[in-house]
Amino acid sequence: MSAPLILIVEDDPNSRKLLRDVLGTVGYRTLEAETAEEGIRLAQESVPALILMDIRLPGISGIEALRQLRQDARTRKIPVVAVTASVMQSQKAQALDAGFDALEHKPVTISALLGTVRRILARNPLSETT
Repeated sequence: MSAPLILIVEDDPNSRKLLRDVLGTVGYRTLEAETAEEGIRLAQESVPALILMDIRLPGISGIEALRQLRQDARTRKIPVVAVTASVMQSQKAQALDAGFDALEHKPVTISALLGTVRRILARNPLSETT
């Protein structure tokens, strides 16, 4: 069985590289998108075990992208973790109310990020077949 595939949707190249490197170091496979629109397309095509998505993206927001993913039968069950620099309580609540499975703050704490990824993949049936 191959390692779970994680889709990273992040417009900042440095943040994308950090996420890719951290996940790759512990054995996860990654796929990357710079925009929410590209992320939605890749999610529909590859059905990753997990999506890490920035909330503030060019074009549509991560919140709108999540709404579209949840409306599509191919992607509705994929867990999505918001990765955001927004730290205000109202913004955190908005992200969780939108239906994200978890929220990680930028700059990411590697141990916290990996803990969240492992916890979500452990309860996600998609990660067993990816």
